[in-house]
Amino acid sequence: MKIRNPLLVRFAATAFTAGMWLLFRTLKLEFREDSSDTNPYSPLTRDCFLYCVWHDSMLIPAFGGKHLRTAALISQHRDGSFVAQVLRLLGMTTIRGSTNRIGLGTIRTLIKTAADKHIVITPDGPRGPRREMSLGIAYLASRTGRAVLPTAYSCTRCWKIPGSWTELIIPKPFSTVFLLGAAPIKVPADLDNTQLREHAALIQAAMDRLDAKAQRLVNGAESRDDHEVPGAGADRNGNEKSDSSRTERRAPSIATQYSTNHGGGGRHGMPDME
Repeated sequence: MKIRNPLLVRFAATAFTAGMWLLFRTLKLEFREDSSDTNPYSPLTRDCFLYCVWHDSMLIPAFGGKHLRTAALISQHRDGSFVAQVLRLLGMTTIRGSTNRIGLGTIRTLIKTAADKHIVITPDGPRGPRREMSLGIAYLASRTGRAVLPTAYSCTRCWKIPGSWTELIIPKPFSTVFLLGAAPIKVPADLDNTQLREHAALIQAAMDRLDAKAQRLVNGAESRDDHEVPGAGADRNGNEKSDSSRTERRAPSIATQYSTNHGGGGRHGMPDME
């Protein structure tokens, strides 16, 4: 998308957000957390995390729940304005920067702007290679002291919109979507480049394992009742869960958030969110 006029960007972003909101109202969402107290949509989640999301899956966490305290690092690429507008309509704070070239200025802005917010990063954006971890998220974790939380997403039925270096996954209406979160990964402070690469490889491996699990759930190779964690915190709406990390719910809880913000307020055809 190469729209430069700010009014057209706002119109396109509003129309896209409305369309995705309607689509996600038809979906059945299943949440899986390997660790308690890591749900990004819950007001009861105490710590702030760096959520690691592959570029091709970014629509699912964006529209999968109500964002109470979420910020996203957005590419400075010309298409980033569209993504920033969409995310602001969803109640997210946006910060422009690059996960491949995170400087001290970006870190200071993140710390100041998102001091009490989760930060979402797509470590393979904005130009790929697809699903290959850059050093940026490990560097940011090392400098901020926040843990990285790997994520994975899968759909029983979806469209895959092809692009020059990746694709965009869009769930089909009335399908089931799995949203998975792994255990947080801590990165020590003041690492050199070699050590950062080692920790980036650890995050990559965790993302790959979690994605394999997400695909097994879709293919029926893994029971949907496996890996339940007693006392796993709260669901995406902040409701306490008594005996399982698994939450099933139809229709995401962003309706009020979208209507409030809307009223008041890429290389694959979709812009890049980093």
